Amino acid sequence: MMLVVPRDVLRPRRVDEHFAEEAAAARAAGHEVVLVDHDALAGGREVQLSPGDGPAVYRGWMLSSGAYVGLARAAGLRTSAADYRRGHELPGWYGGLAGFTPESVWTVGDDLGDFDEARAALGSGAAVVRDYTKSMKHYWHEAAYIPELGDAEAAMAVARRFRELRADDFAGGFVVRRFEEFTGAEARTWWVDGVCRLVTAHPDTAGALPPEIDVTFLSAAVAGLGLPFVTVDLAKRADGRWRVVELGDGQVSDRPVSAPAAEFIEAITP
Repeated sequence: MMLVVPRDVLRPRRVDEHFAEEAAAARAAGHEVVLVDHDALAGGREVQLSPGDGPAVYRGWMLSSGAYVGLARAAGLRTSAADYRRGHELPGWYGGLAGFTPESVWTVGDDLGDFDEARAALGSGAAVVRDYTKSMKHYWHEAAYIPELGDAEAAMAVARRFRELRADDFAGGFVVRRFEEFTGAEARTWWVDGVCRLVTAHPDTAGALPPEIDVTFLSAAVAGLGLPFVTVDLAKRADGRWRVVELGDGQVSDRPVSAPAAEFIEAITP
């Protein structure tokens, strides 16, 4: 495997510190490690990389679907630009996992009139607003949680504030997801070619190791997506059922500090 990781901004010949453990573990396992200028990619500038002998996998900071195109072209990544978009953006994976995740509707673009139509289409009850790639959960009551979809004015205020906070990072359109009550910490599951290779804590609660989870209930659905490398975040609903909170491209999903880098690299190697 060739592992592509961001370089340090101040010391370009070194790996970005956040990914240094993974790079060291990859080298120790005999994999090639290649550095890339993340800022150049994010800014839409061309990067040049020498192709490796094995499948190339990126492990780095999040990239927009548009910016990823340049990296996939330069590195010959195993995850194509089209597959990255399907894993990175909710509309790409929702259909395959609709039975396991909160009911969702979305818009194309940031028109608030379209948001209002989506809100009405979901009906009544509580909901969460986000865009195709991210929520603003740290601004929960201000820019994420809608207590009652039937209160159009209050829902619009949440959507407006969400759009303001996301600014230039707003991706795709508004997504409105029916609110479900979850209990306990989330688990992050790592899938390669539709097979769950590793179960870890979620990075936000790295010290809360998940209980034993039988993920076979998801195996056929995740495999059916046909995506090379993804993460699926799971949380237990109040009724005891595990639910999909998020699916993401595994290349830009953070590894919790409680997951040893060597074990992680072994697990994600194609």
